[in-house]
Amino acid sequence: MLFHTPQFFLFLVVVLLLFYTAPRAWRRWILLAASYFFYMCWNAKFILLIIVLTAIDFTAGIWLARLAAGRKRKAALIMSLSANLGFLGFFKYYNFMAANVATLLGMPIHAFALNIILPMGISFHTFQSMSYVIDVYRGEQQPITDPVDYALYISFFPQLVAGPIVRARHFFADLYHWRAPDSQEQLRGVLLVVFGLLKKLAIADQFARLADQFFSKPAAYPGWLAAWSGVVAFSIQIFFDFSGYTDMAIGLAQLLGFHFPDNFRRPYLSRGITEFWRRWHISLSTWLRDYLYIPLGGNRHGRWQTYRNLMLTMLLGGLWHGASWNFVIWGGYHGALLSFERALGIKDDRRAWRLVDPLRAALTFALVSISWVFFRAATLRDSITVLGRLFSGPHGHIIWPHWMLWYAVLALLLAAWEERSGWFERLPDAPAWAYAAAIALCLFCLELIGFTDHAVPFVYFQF
Repeated sequence: MLFHTPQFFLFLVVVLLLFYTAPRAWRRWILLAASYFFYMCWNAKFILLIIVLTAIDFTAGIWLARLAAGRKRKAALIMSLSANLGFLGFFKYYNFMAANVATLLGMPIHAFALNIILPMGISFHTFQSMSYVIDVYRGEQQPITDPVDYALYISFFPQLVAGPIVRARHFFADLYHWRAPDSQEQLRGVLLVVFGLLKKLAIADQFARLADQFFSKPAAYPGWLAAWSGVVAFSIQIFFDFSGYTDMAIGLAQLLGFHFPDNFRRPYLSRGITEFWRRWHISLSTWLRDYLYIPLGGNRHGRWQTYRNLMLTMLLGGLWHGASWNFVIWGGYHGALLSFERALGIKDDRRAWRLVDPLRAALTFALVSISWVFFRAATLRDSITVLGRLFSGPHGHIIWPHWMLWYAVLALLLAAWEERSGWFERLPDAPAWAYAAAIALCLFCLELIGFTDHAVPFVYFQF
């Protein structure tokens, strides 16, 4: 059941009606039942996986709170993390590792392969659950004593499939001090859902056609202009697809009285890779920082240790995205760029824009777009082919229709306007006619461009 289908919105209406008409004591049960039903619509048998992981980490949290510092406490943490990483490793990485072992032994690549279905959203709910257990171990989070509350935290349907990765302290602060959203929060929630739907259907899915067209047969589009236009099409697709999902998740949660953190802050306006990772997939980048980079030593032990920690963090971040050498290279590429910026003394720039900054933003966008080649291409060989076409060969031609060029320019202007004035965040406070006009315009664009007979899954659903 995808967010952008009529079935989901029917489900949402039913959930909202039941949630707000039921006695308050029943509401968490309604949300838990709705979340499990939402997940089971994809594959009912995998609900057992979520229940098992929930039980393990809930129990680990209780144990950690009762045990004094020492071996037993550390053993409880290791048990919990091993279970999470073990399930994630088997479902997501077994076939990748088996293929590499088979290659080293000179055997067919599928010699040890198993027919494994990747559970939907396993990377997201695993990281979320691990952060809870680690926070309890560190003394930064009180253990949750009600299994229903913890099960709801892990399975809450707005962010179950593709995040954002919500920290336990934020989720339980809302759950235990719940209040109905006020009128402004309701307006913002509706606006985010509609705007996220617009991003997905009217922008991401349109550019997806171009990206799919190019990456399916890169050899059929000679010339560096064709290559760059295909790669940039995917850059636009993945941003509007993933940020569209996130907007909808945040809006849906707000309609239910929960407040999720922002996950994107106009990342393609970044003036460097360090700034890009402050703006892109913020819940993941901060998770990697707090639970991997800083425990490795962060920047506390000199330059070379810092570069090592950046590389390890991004390599593992790349592997988190998928079981492929393409994702490892993607992570290593970003780790190398972050280390290079650190070596040059380039920091996260939060100052007002200067005359040279548009050039810096354009260079950053180009560097990020190059990395998306490894993210999108089906194989490493395809990635190398596309990279070669970006920097060599005949002139070629842009594969975009003219109207999509203007589309991209308009999106850039709106992003720059939001960066400068925060117009989108102020819409719920605007006069009723302005808010209604914005919603009507979004719905008109959806009707005009967005709706198709075939629902395209969100890009991050595969992770």
